[in-house]
Amino acid sequence: MNDEDREAGSAAPQRSTPDAAPENPVSPDPQPTPPSADDDAPTTRLDLGDLASRPEPLWVEPAPNEDETQVIPVITPDAASGPTQAYTAGPADEPTVLAPASPPPPEAAPPAGGEPTGDVPPPAAPPPAVLPLDAGGPKGPRWGKIAAVIGGVFAIIGIAYAADLAMSSGKLPRGVTVAGVDVGGSSRADAEAILQAQVGPRVNQPVSVKAGDVFAELVPAQAGLDVDWQATLDRADAQPLNPFTRMASFFTSDEIGVASTRDESALAAAVDNLRSRTDRASREGTVVFEGPTPVPVDPSAGQNLNGEGAEAAIVENWAFGGPVELPVDAVPVTVTKEGVQRALDEIAVPAASADLVVPGRNGSVATLPRQQIGAVLGFRPDGNGGLTPEYNVDAAIGILAPQLVSTEIMPKDATITLDGGSPRVVPAVVGDLIQWPKTLETLPQLLATPGSHTTPAVYGPVPPALTTEAAQALGVNEVISEFTTGGFSAASGTNIRLAASEINGALIKPGDTFSLNGHTGPRGAAQGYVESGIINNGRPDTAVGGGVSQVATTLYNAAYFAGMEDVAHTEHSYYISRYPEAREATVFEGAIDLQFRNTAKTGVMIQAIGGSSELTIRFWGTKTVDVDSITGNRTRPTTPDTVTLPAGDHCIPSSGAPGFTASDTRVITDRATGREISRNTRTVRYDPVPIVKCEAPEPVPAPKPDDRTPAAAPTSPSATPSPAPKPDPDDGE
Repeated sequence: MNDEDREAGSAAPQRSTPDAAPENPVSPDPQPTPPSADDDAPTTRLDLGDLASRPEPLWVEPAPNEDETQVIPVITPDAASGPTQAYTAGPADEPTVLAPASPPPPEAAPPAGGEPTGDVPPPAAPPPAVLPLDAGGPKGPRWGKIAAVIGGVFAIIGIAYAADLAMSSGKLPRGVTVAGVDVGGSSRADAEAILQAQVGPRVNQPVSVKAGDVFAELVPAQAGLDVDWQATLDRADAQPLNPFTRMASFFTSDEIGVASTRDESALAAAVDNLRSRTDRASREGTVVFEGPTPVPVDPSAGQNLNGEGAEAAIVENWAFGGPVELPVDAVPVTVTKEGVQRALDEIAVPAASADLVVPGRNGSVATLPRQQIGAVLGFRPDGNGGLTPEYNVDAAIGILAPQLVSTEIMPKDATITLDGGSPRVVPAVVGDLIQWPKTLETLPQLLATPGSHTTPAVYGPVPPALTTEAAQALGVNEVISEFTTGGFSAASGTNIRLAASEINGALIKPGDTFSLNGHTGPRGAAQGYVESGIINNGRPDTAVGGGVSQVATTLYNAAYFAGMEDVAHTEHSYYISRYPEAREATVFEGAIDLQFRNTAKTGVMIQAIGGSSELTIRFWGTKTVDVDSITGNRTRPTTPDTVTLPAGDHCIPSSGAPGFTASDTRVITDRATGREISRNTRTVRYDPVPIVKCEAPEPVPAPKPDDRTPAAAPTSPSATPSPAPKPDPDDGE
């Protein structure tokens, strides 16, 4: 191309064809035209119609046999070449030259020789050629192949899915396990057989259970548990249709557990039996003493088995073999470990550092050794995490007091004696005793001090219970009543005199009640009482303490004539001739007592005098009343029965006596005015005294020599003892 052509080409790019075809020909299938060697830049054909249907441009190399076509080059000058030019595309078959938005600057003429100068930029590189998007190339065949492969894969998956679904029909889903046993893919019948073989035996095997940190065991069958196989298999879902779920089942499992049957009462009993091993009480922190050494005890929370939750956990999980976690309710503690340590350091250690010493009078000293500090000092929770000390003052006194008793003067009540035949008041003695509560009132501060624990004994006066003035005011001046009984044996006399000595000198203050059993205490061999005669169910017998009923009768009559109020007394069941009818009493230790009350305004003192064959009891006081006794006639007589007993030491024959009913009326009058104060009648029914016969059993005849079988020994009615009646305690003494 000549220079003129270049200049013209600079103004307006031209398209040329090999056959010099007319300008802007209409071609049904335009083809790209390779650039000519004489052109400044290669040109390609731009198919705008194809670009409208394809959103993305595709640059490809032209096909070898396609017609050569030019497209408009797009030139983007750099900053040195001036502003960017804008172009407008023409019809698809005729490239249109795009006019610049503003005229470019005049182009400098090239220097002589045709070589560009440094001021002229080199021509822009030609853009790559563009093929029509519907032309044959690598993209079309590649996507077709990919689509074909994908379609084939989906077809294979579909066939596999259909085959897997058909083969799984009527079976449990894949991956299903029951108590760890895989039954997935099995029929219900096969699954049940597998489970009965592998899970069934577990119902009779011990299962470990864990409650907190405690382990125990139970046997499911003994707890009323068993397996419902059909309900268990019903837990499994139907075959899943979701292909992803079916695919995942190859790699996962679905544990459905067992459906248990249960006996509620047996299960509750089994859980209750576990409590003895799982439950424990909380242990509060404290400090204890091992001899003189204080030892901290750390707190420990307790636990109680949650019965309802434990039953549910056992039912749900027993088939897995355990350990089954059982829920527990914690039993909290209030003392902290820090609180225990604080009590140890601040209280216990100082308290055990030395003996507790209490000096008394005359150089005497009482000591509570540090080895016994635990008997005096203890701790309880204070509610705020710590411990409060508790001091047992009584325990400290019990250890210290006996060591200083010799330094004390004991108080003595005033007494009334009858020396010289008349009452005389013996003055009381005021005591001088250690005031132990006052002595030990600083015990907490004393024990909290490390080292020496010494505090002196504090003494103080202690008045007697009955002062001299009070005894003189009782008015014990004269005999107000007296009664005497006699006719007892030597053995009975021993017991009578012993009991009389126990009540001699007894003082009954105004309003007080006297008790014979309470005053004498036990009346056994250990107290000096001997065996003597008694009346046992109407017939003579012997027992330790026999004869004390005579003391009761004598005392009752003395109280009767002194005007004492009868509180409690019981007559003998059988009448004893040496006692007045309906005015006598018996006693039996622990069952029958004699009691009366002093209703006078003055005191009464008892004087009991026991002789060799008589007992006299006097009441001393101030006489204000007179008492009369009126004895009624005997009525309603009854005849005695006959009792035959084997002869021997325990059979005392008796001629018996009839029974009858008797009465007594006591009339009390005011001594000063003669006015009748009261009149009371008491009626008593005495049982007949049985006739007792003591007979030896008849001898058993010897068998004849020719007798092959010994004859039974004859039984004599007289030789067979009658059943002895049970002892009647009111006849005991």
